[in-house]
Amino acid sequence: MLSPELLCRLRFTLRTLPRLRAEVEACAASAGLGEPRRGEFVVAVDAVATNAVEHAGGGGRLVLRNLGNELECEVADSGPGFTEDVIPELLPGLDGAPSGRGLWLAKLVTDRLTVADAAEQGSVVTFAIKLPEG
Repeated sequence: MLSPELLCRLRFTLRTLPRLRAEVEACAASAGLGEPRRGEFVVAVDAVATNAVEHAGGGGRLVLRNLGNELECEVADSGPGFTEDVIPELLPGLDGAPSGRGLWLAKLVTDRLTVADAAEQGSVVTFAIKLPEG
């Protein structure tokens, strides 16, 4: 296996989310991820980063890597922390709640998603999408 290639490392807040999305989309394109999967990956990044802004301290850190066969994104925040157990199996919000869909959507459109405790405080959400062969 090839060693991971760091594509970008960014800190983000609500104000910088549009730039974050644009940077991730450009990196995903340069890594060879085509549409519609590239759009789905950017949606996942946006959902996880927006959750960090809204529920975990107002911002976070994103690291994007090309693992050779996958494009992997890691989003760390400084919020209260959570586990994968909070991600519902079925579409949340059917009861009329206006929120709760971000992590569910990210898990749905990516090929793997994990949640771990950050070293000191917060959570680290790592997710990936397979890159086309060749």
